[in-house]
Amino acid sequence: MQAKSRPSRGRTYALLASAAGLATVAALASALPADAHSGKGHGHHGPSRYQDVQLLSFNDLHGNLEPPSGSSGRVTETQADGTTKTIDAGGVEYLATHLREARKGNPYSVTAAGGDMVGASPLISGLFHDEPTIEALNKLDLDVTTVGNHEFDEGARELARLQNGGCHPTDGCYTDKRFKGADFPYLAANVLDDRTDKPILKPYWVWKKKDVRIGFIGVTLEGTPGIVSADGVRGLAFKDEVETINKYAKVLQRQGVQSIVALVHEGGFPASSSYNYDCDAPGAGSGISGPIVDIAKNVSPAVDALVTGHTHTAYVCTVDDPAGNPRMVTSAASFGRLYTDTTLTYDRRTGDIARTAVKSANHVVTRDVAKAPDMTALIGKWNTLAAPIGNRAIGYISADVNSTGTESPMGDLIADAQLAYGRKLDPETDLALMNPGGVRAGLTYAAKGTEGDGVVTYAEGFTVQPFANTVNLQDFTGAQVIQVLKEQVSGGNAAAPKILLPSKGLTYTLDLTKTGADRVVTGSVKLNGTAIDPAATYRVATNSFLAGGGDGFTTLGQGTGDVVGTDDLSALADYLTAGSSAAAPLAPPATDRITIVQ
Repeated sequence: MQAKSRPSRGRTYALLASAAGLATVAALASALPADAHSGKGHGHHGPSRYQDVQLLSFNDLHGNLEPPSGSSGRVTETQADGTTKTIDAGGVEYLATHLREARKGNPYSVTAAGGDMVGASPLISGLFHDEPTIEALNKLDLDVTTVGNHEFDEGARELARLQNGGCHPTDGCYTDKRFKGADFPYLAANVLDDRTDKPILKPYWVWKKKDVRIGFIGVTLEGTPGIVSADGVRGLAFKDEVETINKYAKVLQRQGVQSIVALVHEGGFPASSSYNYDCDAPGAGSGISGPIVDIAKNVSPAVDALVTGHTHTAYVCTVDDPAGNPRMVTSAASFGRLYTDTTLTYDRRTGDIARTAVKSANHVVTRDVAKAPDMTALIGKWNTLAAPIGNRAIGYISADVNSTGTESPMGDLIADAQLAYGRKLDPETDLALMNPGGVRAGLTYAAKGTEGDGVVTYAEGFTVQPFANTVNLQDFTGAQVIQVLKEQVSGGNAAAPKILLPSKGLTYTLDLTKTGADRVVTGSVKLNGTAIDPAATYRVATNSFLAGGGDGFTTLGQGTGDVVGTDDLSALADYLTAGSSAAAPLAPPATDRITIVQ
């Protein structure tokens, strides 16, 4: 259920724009005739050879209909003098206004998304199985999206319902109107039904406007089964991204579609946290690394651009295709804080994109524009339904509980809550471990609504832990506990470590100057000051995702003496309610359980 995660040497055609609404403008050198970008005819000779097509894109919305709070609702912008500032961003009321404004004057405009539109959503959407988000995306005039890993949080059958409509099989209809489903196609080219060996949804889709045709192929990361609960991917096979894209690029070409965009729910890690950094500048501090680079280098040159996601980062970069030609690769961070505006210059003579003319930019979804009234009404409708549950106070905090950092206060707090709940189930419970990808947000001290500063509402807790995992207890040997910690930084997690959040009392040293499993210093692992005994048995609380071996923690799938408890959000709510009050709010945990050597 939780997201996981070779620098490119692109060419230097980027311009830096520092205005709040603009981002890095990456462009491939233009060698087209003077009318290439006009899209207009000359006299009575009909349309010009070249037609500019506007591709608007975003990714990883995760049901964030309302403006995200805290750091999740800000982007970092580099100024002309090299300094940085943060800008409040996001919220579909503002996203709708920005997209609608961007489309003005662009009759050839298509809007696409890079996956994870739903899943891990705040209460306003998650409580209703993300029907509100699909309604919002319909109003946004989204044309097409790929599936992401979170589209499988509730399984393929629920994903099909989001596509095709109908009331939820157990919760029924939430309003007096039947849920009609998505107006746009979800693409799932590399997600196959085990029984039929065919994609569970459309593998590709072709956008058409008069004589212009552009094909879209949608894939999610091949590693989805390792980051989604087993129930969510049962009966499904996830195939290689590159092989799948190349296969369907040939299918599209055989149909006469030469202009192709790949929507890839896999991403990279930019060299800068600023959304408007110059990705293609030479030297240190530029470029991207991560899985998307290898994908981009190997996807067929027939594909003209890649819209990506998953890593919640922002970049507009060129990465050379297998023929050695630069190709645009973009990502618009997450939560609706940015959108990407890419100009694809369509050559009517060849039916292909004139790659030398592609240009792209990320833009901030600022909150200084008018709210879209239809989105305000949609949010109001669903908030009214959610209010009786969401507005309930579940605890009090004395300051922000952040979710950032290798060891985050929010992650520690969740681990403490699961340890406390585990001891209610079994007083012999020794420790708890929480996966970082399951900590979807922090808690902010400032009131979000009318609840008052420091008050934690159920809706805010839901935003932190929206997955409805259960809290599970298992027995492990001390040797297995140490092995689990080593799996954070070895095996499948060697390249991109996943550092578990430990409950209070569990301490150890993480030596980042070493490599692989050696980064966890074995002799430093202690419980309440006493070294872990490899031969002893320890009772460990985790969520059900980890208990199933998720995120590459295979050892956590080998425990014994299983006990399945309540959902993890209830455990957090109970902990906050029992341990805090308005007069004695809970302070953020000190992040001193993991000693990091760098």
